[in-house]
Amino acid sequence: MNAGSAAPNTEHLTPVVVGPTGVGKTAVAVALASLTPITVISADARQVYRGLDIGTAKPDHDTVTRVPHRGLDLIDPGERYSAGRFARDAAGWVAEARATGRAPVVVGGTGLYIRALAEGLFREPPFDPARREQLRLWSEGLPGADLARWAGRLDPQFLGGGRQRAARAVEVALLTGQALSWWQREARESGTLHPWYIQLTVPRAVLQRRLAARVDDMLRAGLVSEVQRALATGVAPDAPGLDGIGYRDVVSMLQGQLPEAALRDAILVSTRRYAKRQDTWFRHQLRQAQVWTIDATEKPAILAGTIFERWGSMTTHHAPRTTHST
Repeated sequence: MNAGSAAPNTEHLTPVVVGPTGVGKTAVAVALASLTPITVISADARQVYRGLDIGTAKPDHDTVTRVPHRGLDLIDPGERYSAGRFARDAAGWVAEARATGRAPVVVGGTGLYIRALAEGLFREPPFDPARREQLRLWSEGLPGADLARWAGRLDPQFLGGGRQRAARAVEVALLTGQALSWWQREARESGTLHPWYIQLTVPRAVLQRRLAARVDDMLRAGLVSEVQRALATGVAPDAPGLDGIGYRDVVSMLQGQLPEAALRDAILVSTRRYAKRQDTWFRHQLRQAQVWTIDATEKPAILAGTIFERWGSMTTHHAPRTTHST
């Protein structure tokens, strides 16, 4: 494939590249941009903060100059940015990309952002506070297995997922008269795009090596100085932005709560746990969607070429409902 190739007909199918931190999502998207004009819609709750570049693995200036990115540097540390706001903003970025002849490609690891954009948000009707509290007390008194059975009776589409998810399904069904899955289907109809999920995975040992290298690179690039600059502007140590992975560890070190010699390992442990949570979320939350699981141990250029070919074939022919590949 040559740079400048015509973009596939993507009006009704938008790639959404997901996976845990460190798996190589941004590198694959940038390589894809060498094959067809795209705009990257960043779905990363940490990259929205101005001035927090190193610890969020934000693409560098040269990259965003070559490949248009949206969703970066939106707010200052200390401010909050919700999934609902992201969905509204991203809808505009998607429209902007298409209007300029570029295909939007969503890239990120913040599952709630991606769901809000791709599937719409379930906006619950107002609940009566007294009834809600009464129901909460009742559900808290049930064993987990009984609560899950209630959830399954009230919502035949309930897929499990723990006590909190079961309690939510019961609450919505009893207080609204409609199952949670029904509300979610209604919300999905208001989604901005038709997503094609590309889930990047690598063996655990590979990911852990990549995460270790990333942490080392961040520290060499000046992560500690980045946090010091933010604090010097008056940002609170526990403010949104500085409470993220890596940043809170540096704050702890600067406050004397963590030895400097232990900083690297503390960040790495936090990052590994975060990556595991992301991987679990995508494996469970995307299982009813159109997902292509792809081994990301190959070089980004090879992965991008494979994605581009599949993308073109899927927009030419009827796309399969669910595809898994390694």
